[in-house]
Amino acid sequence: MASLGSGAAAGGSSAPEVTQVTQMPLPPQFYYSNYTDENIRRGRAPKPPPPPQTSDTYQMFGVTFHADDAIIRPLESQGIRRLYPQNFDHRRELKKLNHSVLTNFLDLLDILIQSPESQKRQEKIDDISLLFIHMHHLINEFRPHQARETLRVMMEVQKRQTLETCDRFQKHLEKCVDVIKQALNNLPEQCDSDSKLLASTEMYLTKNKEETSTEPAVSSEDKMMCDIVDSM
Repeated sequence: MASLGSGAAAGGSSAPEVTQVTQMPLPPQFYYSNYTDENIRRGRAPKPPPPPQTSDTYQMFGVTFHADDAIIRPLESQGIRRLYPQNFDHRRELKKLNHSVLTNFLDLLDILIQSPESQKRQEKIDDISLLFIHMHHLINEFRPHQARETLRVMMEVQKRQTLETCDRFQKHLEKCVDVIKQALNNLPEQCDSDSKLLASTEMYLTKNKEETSTEPAVSSEDKMMCDIVDSM
Protein backbone atom coordinates (compact mmCIF):
# COMPACT_ATOMS: atom_id res chain seq x y z
CA MET A 1 0.00 0.00 0.00
CA ALA A 2 1.42 3.40 -0.95
CA SER A 3 0.73 6.81 0.54
CA LEU A 4 1.18 9.88 -1.62
CA GLY A 5 2.48 13.21 -0.46
CA SER A 6 0.77 16.55 -0.81
CA GLY A 7 -0.73 17.36 -4.16
CA ALA A 8 -0.41 20.39 -6.33
CA ALA A 9 -0.88 23.71 -4.60
CA ALA A 10 -3.78 25.92 -5.54
CA GLY A 11 -3.36 28.99 -7.70
CA GLY A 12 -1.16 27.40 -10.34
CA SER A 13 1.97 27.35 -8.16
CA SER A 14 4.62 24.70 -8.75
CA ALA A 15 3.64 21.37 -7.21
CA PRO A 16 6.06 19.83 -4.69
CA GLU A 17 7.68 16.55 -5.49
CA VAL A 18 5.36 13.60 -4.93
CA THR A 19 6.92 11.00 -2.67
CA GLN A 20 5.79 7.40 -2.62
CA VAL A 21 6.39 5.26 0.46
CA THR A 22 5.60 1.58 0.76
CA GLN A 23 5.32 -0.43 3.94
CA MET A 24 7.45 -3.25 2.50
CA PRO A 25 10.11 -1.62 0.30
CA LEU A 26 12.12 -3.65 -2.17
CA PRO A 27 15.82 -4.15 -1.46
CA PRO A 28 18.21 -1.90 -3.38
CA GLN A 29 19.10 -3.11 -6.85
CA PHE A 30 22.84 -2.93 -6.18
CA TYR A 31 22.27 -5.35 -3.30
CA TYR A 32 20.31 -8.20 -4.86
CA SER A 33 21.99 -7.87 -8.28
CA ASN A 34 25.16 -9.32 -6.74
CA TYR A 35 23.39 -12.60 -5.95
CA THR A 36 23.91 -14.19 -9.35
CA ASP A 37 24.46 -17.91 -9.87
CA GLU A 38 28.10 -17.25 -10.80
CA ASN A 39 28.77 -15.17 -7.68
CA ILE A 40 27.07 -17.69 -5.42
CA ARG A 41 29.03 -20.57 -6.99
CA ARG A 42 32.34 -18.71 -6.58
CA GLY A 43 31.47 -17.42 -3.11
CA ARG A 44 31.45 -13.78 -4.18
CA ALA A 45 27.89 -13.00 -3.08
CA PRO A 46 27.77 -10.52 -0.17
CA LYS A 47 27.03 -11.93 3.24
CA PRO A 48 23.67 -11.08 4.86
CA PRO A 49 23.74 -8.38 7.52
CA PRO A 50 24.25 -9.72 11.06
CA PRO A 51 21.20 -9.72 13.33
CA PRO A 52 21.05 -6.97 15.94
CA GLN A 53 22.46 -8.03 19.30
CA THR A 54 22.08 -5.30 21.92
CA SER A 55 21.18 -2.26 19.87
CA ASP A 56 17.62 -1.00 20.15
CA THR A 57 17.65 0.37 16.60
CA TYR A 58 18.93 -1.12 13.38
CA GLN A 59 18.96 -0.32 9.69
CA MET A 60 17.42 -2.51 7.01
CA PHE A 61 17.48 -1.39 3.39
CA GLY A 62 18.02 2.18 4.54
CA VAL A 63 15.02 2.20 6.92
CA THR A 64 15.46 2.57 10.68
CA PHE A 65 13.64 0.04 12.84
CA HIS A 66 13.27 -0.04 16.61
CA ALA A 67 13.52 -3.39 18.35
CA ASP A 68 11.11 -2.39 21.11
CA ASP A 69 8.34 -1.22 18.77
CA ALA A 70 4.96 -2.65 19.66
CA ILE A 71 3.24 -4.71 17.01
CA ILE A 72 0.06 -2.69 17.49
CA ARG A 73 0.80 0.84 18.58
CA PRO A 74 -1.65 2.52 20.96
CA LEU A 75 -3.96 5.20 19.64
CA GLU A 76 -2.41 7.90 21.80
CA SER A 77 0.95 7.46 20.06
CA GLN A 78 -0.78 8.27 16.76
CA GLY A 79 -2.45 11.40 18.11
CA ILE A 80 -5.95 9.87 18.16
CA ARG A 81 -8.34 10.39 21.06
CA ARG A 82 -9.35 7.16 22.78
CA LEU A 83 -13.09 6.52 23.06
CA TYR A 84 -12.99 3.54 25.40
CA PRO A 85 -11.24 2.97 28.76
CA GLN A 86 -7.94 1.23 29.33
CA ASN A 87 -9.55 -1.94 30.73
CA PHE A 88 -12.38 -3.08 28.49
CA ASP A 89 -14.02 -6.03 26.79
CA HIS A 90 -13.21 -6.11 23.10
CA ARG A 91 -16.50 -7.67 22.05
CA ARG A 92 -18.57 -5.28 24.09
CA GLU A 93 -16.70 -2.23 22.81
CA LEU A 94 -16.98 -3.43 19.21
CA LYS A 95 -20.74 -3.78 19.60
CA LYS A 96 -20.95 -0.31 21.11
CA LEU A 97 -18.88 1.16 18.30
CA ASN A 98 -21.06 -0.59 15.75
CA HIS A 99 -24.20 0.95 17.27
CA SER A 100 -22.50 4.34 17.40
CA VAL A 101 -21.59 4.15 13.72
CA LEU A 102 -25.18 3.32 12.81
CA THR A 103 -26.56 6.16 14.98
CA ASN A 104 -24.13 8.72 13.59
CA PHE A 105 -24.89 7.59 10.05
CA LEU A 106 -28.60 8.21 10.63
CA ASP A 107 -27.77 11.62 12.10
CA LEU A 108 -25.67 12.37 9.03
CA LEU A 109 -28.62 11.52 6.79
CA ASP A 110 -30.83 13.96 8.73
CA ILE A 111 -28.21 16.70 8.39
CA LEU A 112 -27.89 16.08 4.65
CA ILE A 113 -31.67 16.36 4.29
CA GLN A 114 -32.22 19.44 6.45
CA SER A 115 -29.03 21.48 6.00
CA PRO A 116 -26.45 19.88 3.75
CA GLU A 117 -24.22 22.98 3.88
CA SER A 118 -24.07 22.98 7.66
CA GLN A 119 -20.81 22.61 9.55
CA LYS A 120 -22.32 19.70 11.46
CA ARG A 121 -22.08 17.57 8.33
CA GLN A 122 -18.27 17.59 8.41
CA GLU A 123 -18.26 17.09 12.17
CA LYS A 124 -20.46 14.06 11.84
CA ILE A 125 -18.23 12.65 9.09
CA ASP A 126 -15.20 13.13 11.35
CA ASP A 127 -17.01 11.34 14.17
CA ILE A 128 -17.81 8.37 11.91
CA SER A 129 -14.21 8.26 10.71
CA LEU A 130 -12.99 8.23 14.32
CA LEU A 131 -15.37 5.39 15.13
CA PHE A 132 -14.10 3.33 12.20
CA ILE A 133 -10.51 3.97 13.27
CA HIS A 134 -11.32 2.60 16.73
CA MET A 135 -13.09 -0.42 15.27
CA HIS A 136 -10.13 -1.14 13.02
CA HIS A 137 -7.76 -0.78 15.97
CA LEU A 138 -9.77 -3.18 18.12
CA ILE A 139 -9.88 -5.71 15.28
CA ASN A 140 -6.11 -5.46 14.92
CA GLU A 141 -5.73 -6.20 18.62
CA PHE A 142 -7.38 -9.55 17.88
CA ARG A 143 -4.59 -10.45 15.40
CA PRO A 144 -2.37 -12.23 17.99
CA HIS A 145 -5.37 -14.25 19.09
CA GLN A 146 -6.18 -15.01 15.46
CA ALA A 147 -2.60 -16.16 14.87
CA ARG A 148 -2.75 -18.49 17.89
CA GLU A 149 -6.10 -19.88 16.79
CA THR A 150 -4.82 -20.40 13.24
CA LEU A 151 -1.80 -22.26 14.61
CA ARG A 152 -4.03 -24.34 16.86
CA VAL A 153 -6.29 -25.30 13.93
CA MET A 154 -3.26 -26.21 11.79
CA MET A 155 -1.89 -28.44 14.57
CA GLU A 156 -5.28 -30.10 15.01
CA VAL A 157 -5.43 -30.81 11.28
CA GLN A 158 -1.92 -32.29 11.35
CA LYS A 159 -2.83 -34.38 14.39
CA ARG A 160 -5.96 -35.70 12.69
CA GLN A 161 -4.04 -36.55 9.52
CA THR A 162 -1.36 -38.31 11.58
CA LEU A 163 -3.96 -40.35 13.47
CA GLU A 164 -5.71 -41.30 10.24
CA THR A 165 -2.39 -42.37 8.72
CA CYS A 166 -1.57 -44.43 11.80
CA ASP A 167 -5.02 -46.01 11.68
CA ARG A 168 -4.60 -46.98 8.02
CA PHE A 169 -1.13 -48.32 8.73
CA GLN A 170 -2.48 -50.39 11.63
CA LYS A 171 -5.18 -51.88 9.39
CA HIS A 172 -2.62 -52.80 6.72
CA LEU A 173 -0.38 -54.28 9.41
CA GLU A 174 -3.22 -56.43 10.71
CA LYS A 175 -3.95 -57.66 7.19
CA CYS A 176 -0.29 -58.54 6.66
CA VAL A 177 -0.22 -60.40 9.97
CA ASP A 178 -3.32 -62.38 8.98
CA VAL A 179 -1.77 -63.29 5.61
CA ILE A 180 1.46 -64.42 7.28
CA LYS A 181 -0.45 -66.48 9.86
CA GLN A 182 -2.48 -68.17 7.13
CA ALA A 183 0.70 -68.91 5.18
CA LEU A 184 2.32 -70.39 8.27
CA ASN A 185 -0.72 -72.58 8.92
CA ASN A 186 -0.52 -73.97 5.38
CA LEU A 187 3.26 -74.32 5.44
CA PRO A 188 3.65 -77.64 7.40
CA GLU A 189 1.48 -79.70 5.01
CA GLN A 190 3.40 -78.38 2.03
CA CYS A 191 6.68 -79.14 3.78
CA ASP A 192 5.62 -82.77 4.44
CA SER A 193 4.70 -83.36 0.82
CA ASP A 194 7.83 -81.64 -0.40
CA SER A 195 10.01 -83.63 2.01
CA LYS A 196 8.41 -86.90 0.91
CA LEU A 197 8.96 -86.05 -2.75
CA LEU A 198 12.52 -84.99 -2.02
CA ALA A 199 13.22 -88.20 -0.08
CA SER A 200 11.87 -90.42 -2.86
CA THR A 201 13.92 -88.49 -5.43
CA GLU A 202 17.09 -88.86 -3.39
CA MET A 203 16.48 -92.59 -2.95
CA TYR A 204 16.02 -93.01 -6.70
CA LEU A 205 19.18 -91.06 -7.49
CA THR A 206 21.19 -93.05 -4.91
CA LYS A 207 19.95 -96.37 -6.26
CA ASN A 208 20.66 -95.34 -9.85
CA LYS A 209 24.16 -94.23 -8.89
CA GLU A 210 24.87 -97.48 -7.15
CA GLU A 211 23.64 -99.43 -10.16
CA THR A 212 25.75 -97.46 -12.62
CA SER A 213 28.87 -97.54 -10.45
CA THR A 214 28.83 -101.38 -9.89
CA GLU A 215 31.29 -103.27 -12.19
CA PRO A 216 29.74 -106.09 -14.28
CA ALA A 217 30.72 -109.67 -13.50
CA VAL A 218 33.42 -111.16 -15.94
CA SER A 219 33.89 -114.88 -16.45
CA SER A 220 37.36 -116.51 -16.32
CA GLU A 221 37.17 -117.51 -19.99
CA ASP A 222 36.44 -113.96 -21.10
CA LYS A 223 39.29 -112.68 -18.98
CA MET A 224 41.70 -115.22 -20.49
CA MET A 225 40.67 -114.29 -24.04
CA CYS A 226 41.19 -110.57 -23.19
CA ASP A 227 44.71 -111.30 -21.88
CA ILE A 228 45.60 -113.26 -25.06
CA VAL A 229 44.39 -110.43 -27.24
CA ASP A 230 46.33 -107.86 -25.23
CA SER A 231 49.59 -109.91 -25.50
CA MET A 232 49.43 -110.26 -29.28
